[in-house]
Amino acid sequence: MSNLLKEYAGKIPKGLLKELNDKLPEKISDAKLRKILDKVYEEYTSAQADPGECVGLVSAESIGEPGTQMTLNTFHFAGVAEMNVTMGLPRIIEIFDGRKTIKTPMMEVFLEKPYNKGKDIKKLALSIKETKLWEIVSEFLINIAESTIDIRLKMDRMKELELTVAQVAKTINKASTSVTVKIGKENNIIVKVKSKEENLNEVYKIKEKIKNVHIKGIKGISQILPVKRGEEFIIITAGSNLKKILELDWVDGSRTTTNDIMEVSDVFGVEAARQMIINEVFKVIEAQGLNVDIRHVMLVSDTMCFSGKVLGVTRYGVVSEKSSVLARASFETPIRHVINAALIGEIDNLNSVVENVMINQPVPVGTGLPSLVTKVSKDKLKSDKK
Repeated sequence: MSNLLKEYAGKIPKGLLKELNDKLPEKISDAKLRKILDKVYEEYTSAQADPGECVGLVSAESIGEPGTQMTLNTFHFAGVAEMNVTMGLPRIIEIFDGRKTIKTPMMEVFLEKPYNKGKDIKKLALSIKETKLWEIVSEFLINIAESTIDIRLKMDRMKELELTVAQVAKTINKASTSVTVKIGKENNIIVKVKSKEENLNEVYKIKEKIKNVHIKGIKGISQILPVKRGEEFIIITAGSNLKKILELDWVDGSRTTTNDIMEVSDVFGVEAARQMIINEVFKVIEAQGLNVDIRHVMLVSDTMCFSGKVLGVTRYGVVSEKSSVLARASFETPIRHVINAALIGEIDNLNSVVENVMINQPVPVGTGLPSLVTKVSKDKLKSDKK
């Protein structure tokens, strides 16, 4: 790093200086570099919030107002049944609520070379798709007299998935201890119920249970779609299982993502989840053709993640973490918060905005932020009274 860059070390953040250093041409005159640094410093100082500025309120209105113009749509991937992605306002609500179960989880699986150029792309995609027993069965035949289930397999589908009848039979046997499994003469599987109560109801229950036995692939990945993006192929999935996907050696773990923020938090930690909130919200805002400064989204993301875990902007999340009784009571269920605080003798120091608004005091924002503390002598007080 040149001496000029070091000169601005205290004025411009290290991250900005590093980024600038990486993007500068190798040969640049000191005069040009100083001009660039002066411009960066000017932009950085103008972007800073003034002390006492109500950034929370500005962020709330900056996200809330364009939010009213958002549509309630979903995006459908052509050619694949049941592959939709929640977009627009429902997606924003889903993210800010910090929901543990989202409506349409999906992943973008990036591949290592040479697979990202299209090599064995269909085979790889099929290998991660979760296959349940009913998907490879043409029919289930129930024999009432013998209490057996005759499973007829789709051999063409089995060949496509590189499965054998023996493998399927073994998986069914492992999944249920209440049955005995054997392979028939016509490449069919015969399942007999062990239960002493060999009635039709019991056989039907077993049939419904084994229909959903996991045969192959990664649990949770219900649909797959290989697509070409730019110069490389990626696999888009309906359903998400980040931990298992990252274990595959042909997957590029540094770029593979999921839209399930709670899953990102569990696998990579709260910092990664914070970045995912910013990325996902910004993706929705851009798709809707709206313009919101990224710093507003960053502030909400920081608020959701400051405690070390992802909390939704709900009464059970961010609001429940507030130290002020009145601030907690202002959101929802006020009586419960006030009674609980009274029972333990909780004190509210009125440090924030909401509680001061509630009791009609100047709020600690802008000109209401500074306060003067001074000792007045007794002699001065007496002279004032006279």
